[in-house]
Amino acid sequence: MSGIAEVQARISDIQARIAEFTGVTAGQTISQTATKLSATSSASSSSSTAFADALSTSSSGAVVTRGTRSVADTSTGQKLLAVAKQFTGTPYKWGGTTPDGFDCSGLIQYAGKQIGLTLPRTAAQQAKVGTEVPSLDQAKPGDLVVLSGGHHIGIYVGNGQMLHAPKTGDVVKISKVWETPMTIRRLGTTAATTAAGVGVAASLLAGVASADTSSYVRPASLTSSSAAGTSKSAPYEAAFSAAEQKYDLPTGLLRAVAKQESGFNPNAKSHAGATGLMQFMPATARSLGIDPTDPFASIDAAGKYLKQHLDSFGSVSLALAAYNAGAGNVRKYGGIPPFSETQNYVKKITADLGSAA
Repeated sequence: MSGIAEVQARISDIQARIAEFTGVTAGQTISQTATKLSATSSASSSSSTAFADALSTSSSGAVVTRGTRSVADTSTGQKLLAVAKQFTGTPYKWGGTTPDGFDCSGLIQYAGKQIGLTLPRTAAQQAKVGTEVPSLDQAKPGDLVVLSGGHHIGIYVGNGQMLHAPKTGDVVKISKVWETPMTIRRLGTTAATTAAGVGVAASLLAGVASADTSSYVRPASLTSSSAAGTSKSAPYEAAFSAAEQKYDLPTGLLRAVAKQESGFNPNAKSHAGATGLMQFMPATARSLGIDPTDPFASIDAAGKYLKQHLDSFGSVSLALAAYNAGAGNVRKYGGIPPFSETQNYVKKITADLGSAA
């Protein structure tokens, strides 16, 4: 989407939202909108404050009409959905937590922040917030829908569909809920800070009202990213634990393998052609049905793969040797193959497991 088209889309969305709460028609200009907002506030109030006040009034229990449609008090989940929808079309970016690009949980965490809601970072962690909804039939718009064994999450929009950031090469969009969710979580009915809930729209309004659309820059409130400071493995800890529990593997095994394979770098590529966090060769990745550049899919696949080797060979050391050198070589040599790379690989990982115990 071009800069101009993006601004125009944002303006239309903002005007529509303002209209819901103030009676301003979507066809009015930004300057007319700002004038109307200012008129609803005190002489010293800004237009963004007026907008927040108008929304606060509507969400306190009053019903505001727009044409023949009524907008009643909304839940936290509905507010989350309304904010997240503004980013439809935003590119998927693995590890993305800002409007420059989102992954699935990054979108939800960011949208939550805009309504004053603090949510954990990963899908596995977000799958534990709120209260559980028994089935999709009972889900309401704004509920969190958790899929793919806890590795993917979206926001339910109704009619069996959800808003989510799907995968690399795709964009934030509404899609069908394609499988029975692992869990559905409801965030509750107590609204978070109302003014924060309109922070995105208000800052966008202020930004585009004075911007040259040929060189539009997002307001700082939409581009700032959270401070770093966590270890390289932090984004994957929940996924490591979930896969270890799923495949009945020793605690810490997948983390140790990822450390040895890629140093927790999801973009790593070996001279032999292995790629991703868990360093799968293309043929192995195809056999497991995964994209090896997707770190969370790779973690689950690595758990499955190691479980297969563990069942075949009966020990963690031999399972690791098979992961590194291939099951055929383990069978050929009747144990850990006499390759220095493989022997060092097994020693380092088992040492990590020992120190973690």
